[in-house]
Amino acid sequence: MNKNKAFSGLAIAGLTTLFFILTWQGLTFNYDFENFFQENDPDLDFYREYREKFENDNDYLLIALGHKPDIYDSLFLEQSLQLKKEICGLEGVLEVVSLLDQEEALIGPFGVNFRLLLDWSSSENLKKTAQRLSEDDLWKGSLMDENARYLLLLVKNKQRIAKEEGDRLYMAIEGLLRQSEITDYKAAGKIKAQGAFVSLLQEEFAFFFLLAIICVLLLLWLLYRVWWAIVLPLIIILIGIFWTIAFLLLTGGELDIMLVMQPPILMVIGLSGMVHILSHYQGLIRKNVPKEKAVALVFGELALPIFLTALTTALGFISLYFTDVYSLKWFGLYTGLGVLFMFTSLMSLLPVALFTFAPLGSSQNKVWEARWENSMGKLYQWILAKKSLIAVLFVSISLLAGIFMSQVKTDGYILDNLPEDHPLMADFRFFDERFSGSKPLEIFVSVENDDLTIFDYQVLSEMDKLAAFIKENYKTDNVLSPLTLIKSINKARNGGNPKAFRLPSELAYQGMDRIRDQFMERRDLGVWSEDLKSGRMSARMEDLGSFEGQRLHQNLNRFVENNVDKELLQVRITGTSFLIDKSHEQVTQNVFEGLGFAFFLVVFIVGLLYKSWRIAFLVLLPNIVPLLWIGGGMYWFGIDFKLSTSIVFAIAFGIAVDDSIHFMTNLRLQMAKGNLLDHAMRLTFMTTGKAIVLTTFILSSGFLVLMFSDLEIPWFAGFLVSLSLFFALLADLFWLPVLLLSIKKLLNAKVIGALPEKQKLQK
Repeated sequence: MNKNKAFSGLAIAGLTTLFFILTWQGLTFNYDFENFFQENDPDLDFYREYREKFENDNDYLLIALGHKPDIYDSLFLEQSLQLKKEICGLEGVLEVVSLLDQEEALIGPFGVNFRLLLDWSSSENLKKTAQRLSEDDLWKGSLMDENARYLLLLVKNKQRIAKEEGDRLYMAIEGLLRQSEITDYKAAGKIKAQGAFVSLLQEEFAFFFLLAIICVLLLLWLLYRVWWAIVLPLIIILIGIFWTIAFLLLTGGELDIMLVMQPPILMVIGLSGMVHILSHYQGLIRKNVPKEKAVALVFGELALPIFLTALTTALGFISLYFTDVYSLKWFGLYTGLGVLFMFTSLMSLLPVALFTFAPLGSSQNKVWEARWENSMGKLYQWILAKKSLIAVLFVSISLLAGIFMSQVKTDGYILDNLPEDHPLMADFRFFDERFSGSKPLEIFVSVENDDLTIFDYQVLSEMDKLAAFIKENYKTDNVLSPLTLIKSINKARNGGNPKAFRLPSELAYQGMDRIRDQFMERRDLGVWSEDLKSGRMSARMEDLGSFEGQRLHQNLNRFVENNVDKELLQVRITGTSFLIDKSHEQVTQNVFEGLGFAFFLVVFIVGLLYKSWRIAFLVLLPNIVPLLWIGGGMYWFGIDFKLSTSIVFAIAFGIAVDDSIHFMTNLRLQMAKGNLLDHAMRLTFMTTGKAIVLTTFILSSGFLVLMFSDLEIPWFAGFLVSLSLFFALLADLFWLPVLLLSIKKLLNAKVIGALPEKQKLQK
């Protein structure tokens, strides 16, 4: 590295920055929980076909209107009806379902009559209505709560409504709610949640960007206390982040709940590489090496290890690309590329700074340096004296952590990412407690027999068994299905008696075809297909978590297998909630599969450096330790595997392996000078060991910043990655030297074999 090459790098960096400035697209934020579905999943393909036939199961907004002591107040009901009509008139609203204009059929001698469920035309009618509804469990938990304190408006919005359109619609609905005389109301649903998430994302992005800058400035000031060594490194890091975000936007990417973590992650990774370079540079300056020669030596010796650490870190992130989850795939890919952008920024701009400004190191506290070296020397002596104990401890703790890790369950919730005290969480909990839940439950039913339809009695009988099990298994109050139509007709034929809301006897069902067709023409419930060969069973349930959800789904599958006649009825669970529950399990599995790929690449890189697969596998062992210990720590702290915690393993491995790469490349450099392992190890421990401690402190500080987040994914990333970096430091400082000393003959043989003949004889 010389001045000409350094300024050539500056020119390239300048042109790259200019290109990204000219092509800047502007920041865009997005939150769509469907981005966490598993791509290439047969269940996802099936659901996409299902919603084309019926409807998207989460395109609704739940609005609960409250009144004390109960909803049976004529003024309140009139105000609610007016509000319903206003919401129906909004663009993007398809339908508003409520008790306010719901009709109930009555079949008498003179045909079918319909009466309003809620009649407040007189106080006497209102009393009769209250009495009738109190005896009818059909509507409790669905369109009114158990205590008749809240009335539900189920607002069905445009299918797969765009984020911007959904925001406008919810703002219009919220405006109507505020203008209404009704002051007690709650709302929950997709169009509200997406807007809240994006607002939170924008706040988090700005907050973390500022906090990361403050953190970097503080760390640089503590380390160097020289203005250019504080300002210029920050500028270099910010340029690397700008390149990353500009490239993301240029290629059609958007900032989401995952990518909002990028700035602090890239900042601490860039700062870590910079500290390795500046620490080595300081050491040479203190040895009175001329500045130009020191810069050349630094980049000559560290260019390869810095590149390898950037590559392994990038590969750790890129391993997330194998998860098949849209949001995780692009977070992994863009952050992996961001690490490489950061390396390019560092290597093209830092040499110019070192050539231009006064050298670091001469004014540093030499007493402090001597204490560092003395402490590291004593630590190394202790490690040599306790080799067997260290090996036993690391193996024992790792095995124990592995056992604990195997007992960590996979469990996640739809609103996992929000803080517990967020108003949106309170609203969703409200609907879980009072209205059977806010989580959609969808089950597809079909008839394979060409001679039957879903309205044949034997098919309805199977569906009736299934509906009863669904209500019991999922603790839901109401299941909407083709069976609902038949039960409503039976109730109508019995004078509106609530007890008659059931499947009639086969004899009573005969001759019901004409009435059924009349009912179907009057109101399409959206639960049967045009050819009457398939249908849906739709309900809402409490969000009990993916672990419990998967257990309930398995219960249903077992019930279908043992109790439903497949010749008559085919059953399949589907829907967005089912896919999210499944994604938590699949992501955990796929992250660990991706780690297998990352393990292979690390072994390959170290194997090439030392031309020995035995050495490569030994180096891999200390990097498995932090992963096992994190898993054991998760069991200890009661943290489950889920979307937000599984990704930590890929991030942690990609960053933690850097210490091993730095240690091994420096050891190789010392041995290439002719030093045998004992002496080379001591020199490496005294120099790179110190840098590893400093960079671990820097990286941990940077990731701990994420714990200020109100979102779950950044919080867990901050806590667990910081913990893993500490574990990686212990493994690299204590166990890696012990492992390498166990193959001293092999390493020394490689050194002696690479020496000229004269030096071999001297050895």
